[in-house]
Amino acid sequence: MKNLRSFLILSTSLILASCQTTGGTGFSQILEGPDRPKIALVLGGGAARGFAHVGVIRALEQERIPIDMVIGTSVGSLIGAIYAHDTNSFELEWTAFTLEKENLFDYALISAISGMGPVKGDKLEGFIKSKIPVANIENLKLPYAAVATDLNRGTRVVIDRGPIAKAVRASSAIPGVFQPVDHQGKLLVDGGVVDNIPISAAREKGADIVIAVDISENVTNFNITNMFDVMLQAVNIMFNENVVYKKKDADVLIVPAVGDVGMLDFTQKKRCMQAGIEATQKAMPDIKKKIEEWALRKTATK
Repeated sequence: MKNLRSFLILSTSLILASCQTTGGTGFSQILEGPDRPKIALVLGGGAARGFAHVGVIRALEQERIPIDMVIGTSVGSLIGAIYAHDTNSFELEWTAFTLEKENLFDYALISAISGMGPVKGDKLEGFIKSKIPVANIENLKLPYAAVATDLNRGTRVVIDRGPIAKAVRASSAIPGVFQPVDHQGKLLVDGGVVDNIPISAAREKGADIVIAVDISENVTNFNITNMFDVMLQAVNIMFNENVVYKKKDADVLIVPAVGDVGMLDFTQKKRCMQAGIEATQKAMPDIKKKIEEWALRKTATK
């Protein structure tokens, strides 16, 4: 109760301060006006921890924070694509609850022995097609991009056009686990290899304010028992390392408390979603402050 009271007092203070400094233009008026900031939501990778993204989106929706574009890596690209299609957090939550490992992993013994990964990725692509009835990124309600890695060149690839399912599949192709994806003339793997929290991609697309969600914290894992676990843990460490400096470029960084959830632990969906809600509620004063500061700068340049 004490924390809630502090939150309400802080939020009210920010809004009142904005009204005084912007000639009566409060937080709500900024967002409802024709000249408001373009807000990007950047969703990072982290496998099953990605259910926290659903909670983040729900909390933003409840607070009427508009999302003008979604940029995602790996599981962030999956959750982002589903939301960009329907922009309804309740539908997104329902879809997330239906998602199981069996929807994502189609093991192939031959490819595991002689190929480039034991998981083909056809199931993942099929799941996306079943949940998003439009074919191409251009047909989504929100501007959207999935970030992948060019395996041959070691560079970031921002996929913002063409087939949605193929884009998500490429962005989620964890190296050594999923087979690389041949798409748009490139051999692609998980975007987390080079950019697990693609804030720069949102900036390049004209975002004024970037709200980024980091679910890569805490890579500690003492339950490593097979080669598959070894590959996932190695990748998890790599993803976490490339987030360390890049996350500083976010206007607001949301870090749900999901660090102890295993990469493939699909039993913690509800808990992850709740962690996303709570982390976003905690960040809400900062989000509102950034929006108000943008409005002040905009007013000062007129």
